[in-house]
Amino acid sequence: QVQLVESGGGLVQPGGSLRLSCAASETIAIIYRMGWYRQSPGKERELVATATTIGSTNYADSVKGRFTISRDNAKNSVYLQMNGLKPEDTAVYFCYAQRLRATGPPWEYWGQGTQVTVSS
Repeated sequence: QVQLVESGGGLVQPGGSLRLSCAASETIAIIYRMGWYRQSPGKERELVATATTIGSTNYADSVKGRFTISRDNAKNSVYLQMNGLKPEDTAVYFCYAQRLRATGPPWEYWGQGTQVTVSS
């Protein structure tokens, strides 16, 4: 199965920026959808941003205009550029991948998560 490894999390002040990276164990050219979800204590895991191989993107309303997702097929990676960070962005961020199959439902994979903390 596909292995996903996140990196780039850390502590940042409000208004600051972070860039998260997710490296996949196989070419992402055949992974239809990749992106990021996040979860904070006491809350449901929520979609942050996803991108497909055909160029479509999907962002949560709370991050639209501040976060940008991108894919680099040559590096088998997906990135999340986070600008204008707010304390409410504090969460564990999980990389997500959805691989389509010729027959049956798609496969879904998750990374181990990386902590993002926004605090002064």
